[in-house]
Amino acid sequence: MFLRKNKKPKSELRFDVVNKDWVVLSEGRGKRPEDFKKSVRGGSASGGNSSETADNMPCVFCDYFAQAKFMDKNFAIVPNKFPAFFSQKNKEIKNENALFQKMPSVGSHEVVIFNDHSKQLADFSFNEWEQLLGVYQQRYLELSKQDFINYISIFHNHGKMAGASLIHPHSQIIAIPFFDNNIKALLNASKEFFQEKGQCIFCAVNRAERVVKKRIIFENNNFLVMCPFASKVNFEVVISPKNHLSYFEKMTKEEKSDLAQAFQIIMAKLNKGLGSPDYNFYLKTSPCDDKEYPFFHWHFTIMPRISVWAGFELGTGIEIITMPPEKATNYLKNIKI
Repeated sequence: MFLRKNKKPKSELRFDVVNKDWVVLSEGRGKRPEDFKKSVRGGSASGGNSSETADNMPCVFCDYFAQAKFMDKNFAIVPNKFPAFFSQKNKEIKNENALFQKMPSVGSHEVVIFNDHSKQLADFSFNEWEQLLGVYQQRYLELSKQDFINYISIFHNHGKMAGASLIHPHSQIIAIPFFDNNIKALLNASKEFFQEKGQCIFCAVNRAERVVKKRIIFENNNFLVMCPFASKVNFEVVISPKNHLSYFEKMTKEEKSDLAQAFQIIMAKLNKGLGSPDYNFYLKTSPCDDKEYPFFHWHFTIMPRISVWAGFELGTGIEIITMPPEKATNYLKNIKI
């Protein structure tokens, strides 16, 4: 759980010249190469904590709530002890040669820790969901003020298959100076559709889903909860604003309340219907790089981890699913909570 003596967190970005994207090399856990022979499978570099932690050891996250400043709080927001990105003065790109570039992983990596060690998100009340979303929004607004931050990722890992190395529930917020190829592809596709059709592609999908009525699990005044037509994993769920909203951080109080209701219902349904599955959820929103993205539409994606990618998926990037999203929708709609 703790770094070896005299070890400081070390993390850097390396540029993949073929795929035109950055990867993070994080040595903060202080492992030797031979340590991986007995590593617990399913850990994640962004999991926030070393998988070396034994289940019977005292919970370091619980310790935060013994401190006066967190004692009466539902959430503690703290820097990650093993950051993939962290504040530092050196921001220069260094060239090993023309093909190999690297730079310090400048940014921020925070953990949002929930007070109750045993209470998972599926057990959250409406008020707790509303508070959590408020924390996400507050930290987003604060981190986006830093001039070197261009994208902020908010995500939650639950279970070993999803990369969570500690049982104590916690979300993470990583602020970085660039955005990856995945968000670039989303932005480009959204912009292209907007320029050709004069409308948002996400709004068009939402309208179409409301017409066919096959994949909507739940809706309220401001949000749709649905299994996407081309789901990437079995029981994938997207929570999308009904209105065209480009920036998560500009969410109103009413929208936050409806998003809390949507999360509370779908997380309880997934938990009951799939037997407390491992999962990830994450936010996709417009970058905070002072540019305008009127064509984009923010949303949350929930990815249950009930199957594992094999050689074909890894080799091609093409997912194989076995549960039609229409059947997944019907099943989840009929789960009583």
